[in-house]
Amino acid sequence: MIHLKVQTIVSRPFLQNSYVIWNPDASLVSGQIPAIVIDPGMEPETIIEIIQKNNLKLQGILLTHGHADHIAGVPTLKSKFPECPVYIGSGDASFLTNPELNLSRYYGYELIIPEADRLLTHGEVLDLAQIPMKVWEIPGHSPGHVIFEIAAKRNTVFGGDVLFQGSIGRTDFPYGSFKLLSQGIFRYLWPMADETLVYSGHGQVTTIGDEKKNNPFVGISSETYREYLKSQS
Repeated sequence: MIHLKVQTIVSRPFLQNSYVIWNPDASLVSGQIPAIVIDPGMEPETIIEIIQKNNLKLQGILLTHGHADHIAGVPTLKSKFPECPVYIGSGDASFLTNPELNLSRYYGYELIIPEADRLLTHGEVLDLAQIPMKVWEIPGHSPGHVIFEIAAKRNTVFGGDVLFQGSIGRTDFPYGSFKLLSQGIFRYLWPMADETLVYSGHGQVTTIGDEKKNNPFVGISSETYREYLKSQS
């Protein structure tokens, strides 16, 4: 199991969480430590400062989904690190180049980002920056939303806008579906170990166990979960 270092950047105005992650035991010939950025939001300069301060070499930009607050920093990072590939779930690929789909148009500006370098599929395993991770597709907040599960010393999930502390991602956006979102949580998150850390797209870090027990929308005592169990019997 790897040791995982996580640096969180809370981007205004949406209080979106961007993450810089790295394995401090890894190293490159250059002496730098390989790193990944997840969901670069609207404060990319802070992300660059963290990369430089910690002697990191950016080797991947991972996007959980294509909404503007999670992708706005991509152009700045690509300008600074042009060789760094961008990854997104195949179902959200068109969001990068479409201001209506990525919701920027609703906030008064047009965010258009070049196509991703690589499209992710459900169940595949990535090994970036010497950090192996599993990709799970959980639609409902957006059609191609993916999460990243890392078997670190403490199992860790970077979940974007799927699951929050005490809440879940909005499903009233275009292509939203509460049914798909909740079922994805039940199928792919609830079987994980209770102590699994969940780094969400907004808000505080939580755990699978806490949300499975207490989340009012999808917890095991919720009507949604009871209906799901009935549908599986």
